[in-house]
Amino acid sequence: MSERRPAPTVGQVVLGRRLQELREAAGVGRDEAARALRVAQATVRRMETAEVALKIPYVQVLLETYGVSEEETAAFVALAEEANRPGWWQRFHDVLPEWFSLYVSLEGAARMIRSYEPHFVPGLLQTEAYARAVLEAGTVGRRSPEAIERHVSLRMARQRLLDGPNPPHLWVVMDETVLRRPVGVDPSVMYEQFDKLLEFADRDRITLQVAELADGPHPGTSAPFSLFRFAEPELPDMVVTEYLSGALYLDSRKEVSLHLEVLDHMTAHASSTQRTVTLLRELRGSV
Repeated sequence: MSERRPAPTVGQVVLGRRLQELREAAGVGRDEAARALRVAQATVRRMETAEVALKIPYVQVLLETYGVSEEETAAFVALAEEANRPGWWQRFHDVLPEWFSLYVSLEGAARMIRSYEPHFVPGLLQTEAYARAVLEAGTVGRRSPEAIERHVSLRMARQRLLDGPNPPHLWVVMDETVLRRPVGVDPSVMYEQFDKLLEFADRDRITLQVAELADGPHPGTSAPFSLFRFAEPELPDMVVTEYLSGALYLDSRKEVSLHLEVLDHMTAHASSTQRTVTLLRELRGSV
């Protein structure tokens, strides 16, 4: 049986989909593919849905069964070997929830990340002090001081994505309550966070908007969520919506279209980027 992994990498998701497409194009059912591997049908399904790692011998047998050329098989195997390598975030496995491992993988692979946040400044934009104060408040459950510091280190490591040579376009809509909710006992925590947001707002590939309280309710008030868009044509847009103990990963066209419509509505009615900068400066001055 294939070895189960805590969470798939984006590469495994892409190649799993490609395996399914090749099987269907060849007119091969999962039962026939399973017989070729001498495993249960469930193993083939789990490979296609990235629930398990891509065992290279299995991949080679399947591609031969599907009539894939030797040249394409060699290229696919090379991609599978790369996809199976643990991401940098796996060194935080001691504090990284299984559901969040895929989220970090999606962040690293996306060309655009669009997010709505009703509670806190998004992790990619938090200062170290703000992140520590949020975690000390128990937002990810009660943790030891050592575990909190590991979580803070993980958040700071994730932010290196925005400083790389080819960062994704990060487009965030935050509720005004995010900016008005004090985090930490020391006022300097919020002051430094406003400074950091103003710095991010000045970057070319970061767009910040605020859903102001005066504008009333909007369609996205139910929960925080993010929409990921990728350069790879094989990988469709994906939405991740969080709840208390985990997250839902949605990639059906209907679900993605609904969340995209809500994002478009919110960005059209939220404050402009210029108004957002003005609001950030005003709130920083009131700390």
